[in-house]
Amino acid sequence: MTQPPHDPTPPVPTPVSPPRAPLAGSAPTPSSEPATKNWLLRWRRVTQPTPPDLSEGASPVSSGRVSLLNRNPFTIGFFLAAGAFTAYALLTSLGRLSNVIVLILLSLILALGLNPVVEWIHNRGIRRGLAVLVVALALLILLALALWAIVPVVSEQVTNLYNDAPTYLRDLRENPQIAAFDEQFQVINRIISFLTSGELISGLFGGIIGAGQIVATTAFSITITVVLTLYFLISLPSIKEVIYQLAPASRRPRVKYLATEVFKRVGGYVSGLFVVVSLWTIVSLLLFTFTGLNRFAVALAVVVGICAFIPLVGTTIGIVISGIVALSISPITCLIVVLVLLAYQQFDAYFVQPRIFSRSVQVPGVLVILAATSGGLLLGLVGAILAIPITAALLLLYREVLVPHLNRL
Repeated sequence: MTQPPHDPTPPVPTPVSPPRAPLAGSAPTPSSEPATKNWLLRWRRVTQPTPPDLSEGASPVSSGRVSLLNRNPFTIGFFLAAGAFTAYALLTSLGRLSNVIVLILLSLILALGLNPVVEWIHNRGIRRGLAVLVVALALLILLALALWAIVPVVSEQVTNLYNDAPTYLRDLRENPQIAAFDEQFQVINRIISFLTSGELISGLFGGIIGAGQIVATTAFSITITVVLTLYFLISLPSIKEVIYQLAPASRRPRVKYLATEVFKRVGGYVSGLFVVVSLWTIVSLLLFTFTGLNRFAVALAVVVGICAFIPLVGTTIGIVISGIVALSISPITCLIVVLVLLAYQQFDAYFVQPRIFSRSVQVPGVLVILAATSGGLLLGLVGAILAIPITAALLLLYREVLVPHLNRL
């Protein structure tokens, strides 16, 4: 018998089909895992949002968004109530801590304004702590000299006015018209009795307890401001580094640049404000000395300098006070003082301040007026002073962050 020829092709292996999954409703195989009885998994399945109805053509793929209609209404109400209570607690806490927050902001801004002087002394080879001590002592000496110039004169004039006011009022009765008016309404007698009874002090300060509370609150605020300012001055470099580290590493150079510019503008405004106040004090002192107000020259010049700290209306208040004091000397002296101070006010507004604040603040005049008015209405005198540097910082962020972002859209 002949043998069949040998086929060199290797045999093809027969494919083995994978095991099929058990059909729905069939009994599980011995190898399948038992159904879980974990209550947590059952709870998670129950609380999942309702799946879409595939019979109506909905897509079986979830978009990742869950409507509030698919949530439990009790859960929604709980979280809304918790958020409302949290917001109310935060706002209430901020309202009660508003005075402390204002003192912290004031101290930080003062520290930024004094930092250029500290840096200048520190660059001369003196340690930063010693430089801060030198600046603090210089400020305390200036404050003591200002109080030494103002307090005795003001106290003397107030005492004389309080003692002589009844005499001035009695002299008014020599005028026939005023005497007839007082005879009908008894106005002068009521004013004299009010001044001599001591009710004026009680009405102004609420008695001894009210005056003590005012003195204690003022002393506490000044002490806290001085302590915080010295602390910020000493630790300002480390505070800046902490602020820089809060930004991501990829954006840290940009944040460092913006923070440095904000600090520079705020500090430049405060430093420039000290220069403006110093010029007002010197000009006023020279004017009062040459116009015959030698007795009140130093005290009145310090008052004008303090008024120059107030934005917009401070210099006008100083001019009014100077004119009233000069009027006690003579009308000609009052006219000279008012005219010279008004001329310097215009020179300061259109020449001095633009040269000083042109690089540091760069805030339009309209925004200065709006910021000072809004700050004064919200927080009083301190708010009006703090509003301008804060506006300068916000305007810098607007120009450097918001405008470039909108240009890229």
